[in-house]
Amino acid sequence: MAHFPARRSPRRVAIGLAAILSVLLAICCIPAQAEEGGSSSPAAAPTQQAQPVQSAKKTPRAHKHKRRRHHHRVAVSYSKKMQTASDTPEGDLALKSSSALIVDQDSGETLAMKNPDAVMPIASLTKLMTALVVIDAQLPMDEILQISSEDIDRERNTHSRLTVGTRLSRGQMLLLALMSSENRAAMALSRNYPGGRKAFIAQMNAKAQTLGMTSTHFADPAGLSNGSVSTARDLHRLLEAAYAEPLIRSDTTHEESTIRVNRRTLTFVNTNRLVRSASGDWDINLQKPGFTNEAGHCLVMQVTLQGRRLAMILLDSAGKLTRFADAARVRQWFELNAKTLQPHMAATAVAASP
Repeated sequence: MAHFPARRSPRRVAIGLAAILSVLLAICCIPAQAEEGGSSSPAAAPTQQAQPVQSAKKTPRAHKHKRRRHHHRVAVSYSKKMQTASDTPEGDLALKSSSALIVDQDSGETLAMKNPDAVMPIASLTKLMTALVVIDAQLPMDEILQISSEDIDRERNTHSRLTVGTRLSRGQMLLLALMSSENRAAMALSRNYPGGRKAFIAQMNAKAQTLGMTSTHFADPAGLSNGSVSTARDLHRLLEAAYAEPLIRSDTTHEESTIRVNRRTLTFVNTNRLVRSASGDWDINLQKPGFTNEAGHCLVMQVTLQGRRLAMILLDSAGKLTRFADAARVRQWFELNAKTLQPHMAATAVAASP
């Protein structure tokens, strides 16, 4: 009699299949786990994960170091060092102006300098040359001139209290141009020159060449144009020529003036705060400030300190009061070292301004 194997129950078949599937799943998961962690060993995983973090920390430090090195390679346009005439000065002379020249007018000795040959816009310092050309022309100072639309500043749109139609004498126009830096007054003076404004500007440049101002060019009579440029060394020559004219000395050091403009009486004041100082402790013989955004704050002065005439040319100061603070620094330094600042001493670098 034939014997047939007993048939397995469906329950047992299902249990067997489940066991087989479990084994297959275990085999498949082991390679996948090794690929994700980089190793089938759980202890090795933290080491592999720490390496990218360590590398990320190094990258910012290296980048920062490169930035610092690049900063030191940036070219500096102007020297920061002051040159002074004393080998052993008492206290450093550190000026904030980009360019400076300090000269003993009595001996002709340069006492201090900083970038004296840097060419830059000079703003209203230009008006000193305007005054020289007007005086050289020997035109009548009592002649009445009138402000016209041609005298309006179309380049910078600066404000003026001299409205179109204002009638003043040439002498009054010159006073306002030098004392209060009135741009329309300077423009009117040039327009009423023989040959007009073009001839006036040509004469300004011719006068500059005569004075030996080889790095100077004038593009307008008021200093509004960036084309009016010079150097501290050239401006010292201009300062000397201007000082030789009593009218320029008087007009630039005038504190204020009341002038009748049309039907109004207006008071104009000096643009140099040192001239208007209530203490009156500055003995200023001649001065002229100037400012445009491109030129910075500028100041040229001739003063008397310790019985000696001193010329100060300070160009491209950053702040509105910096040029006056620089003048005070020069004064303090000079008074401290007046006895040691002898004409025969050579200029040596003694300080670096920040």
